[in-house]
Amino acid sequence: MPFNQKPQKFNASINTVEIGSGDKAIKLGGECTFPFYTFDAPMENAPKIGVEVSDLGIASNIPGIQKFYEGASTIGEIAKKAEAMEGADFVCLRLEGGDPNGADKSIDELIEVVKEVAEAVTCPLVVEGCKNVEKDTELLPKVAEVLQGKNALVMSAREENYKAVGAAAGLAYNQKVGAESAVDINLAKQLNVVMTQLGVKAQDIVMNVGSAAVGYGFEYVVSTMDRIKGAALSQNDNMLQMPIITAVADEAWSVKEAMATEEDMPEWGPLEERGISMEVQTAAAVLASGSDAVILKHPQSVATISKMIKELM
Repeated sequence: MPFNQKPQKFNASINTVEIGSGDKAIKLGGECTFPFYTFDAPMENAPKIGVEVSDLGIASNIPGIQKFYEGASTIGEIAKKAEAMEGADFVCLRLEGGDPNGADKSIDELIEVVKEVAEAVTCPLVVEGCKNVEKDTELLPKVAEVLQGKNALVMSAREENYKAVGAAAGLAYNQKVGAESAVDINLAKQLNVVMTQLGVKAQDIVMNVGSAAVGYGFEYVVSTMDRIKGAALSQNDNMLQMPIITAVADEAWSVKEAMATEEDMPEWGPLEERGISMEVQTAAAVLASGSDAVILKHPQSVATISKMIKELM
């Protein structure tokens, strides 16, 4: 008996959000089907890959990462090398040095870093704060201001500071806004609701619904993304139709499998290979679950995920 395929079609789609400007601008979202279900309908825009760089420079002890950035001494030079990484679509600048419990850099210092990176790269730019809500509430509106005209994505607006970040990035300076929640569909939707009530257009919002490295409660990530995409497409829920971006690198390189030395765990094999494996597996899983963009760190991970995306499109 011949197989008669019956495409699953939806009367809804994910919003298309453009980041950057000119020839290198990228579009996130736009799909009207589940991830990589190209047998049901074509995916309008392929998922995108970003490369994470830090204002603290290259602190990694991973040989492959050190070698890739060899010769780059300033944050501008590091960002240019990240932009040129095979498979990269955008650069994500993480301002982790602003953490009051860490380097505690001043707002002025961090803004100078943002300016240097923005001048060094021509690709779209995503900027993350330091994960301290109080500091980010002051920092991110100023980031949005200095990047005016760049059409950048400013992450992350949370429940505690969405008014300050959303008003600056999404309203005053015409940037895109990252709405960050903690692996919960209801929290993600509620943040989108209050952001749009503030006046930020739904088409200017990208969701960061949280993640975890594979093997670390990852089933919650999968179920959350599945439910979000399902509600957005099958129920036409316009408060869940924003594309999703996932910061994979921070999660994948922070677990013991990617950090334990070969001296401590010789049976686990080479440290760098373990880290790459965690990053690739996590990125592949979140893309298959519904993420429209991932942020990675290792050049081999970026090349591998880029190849995977091309072969599945």
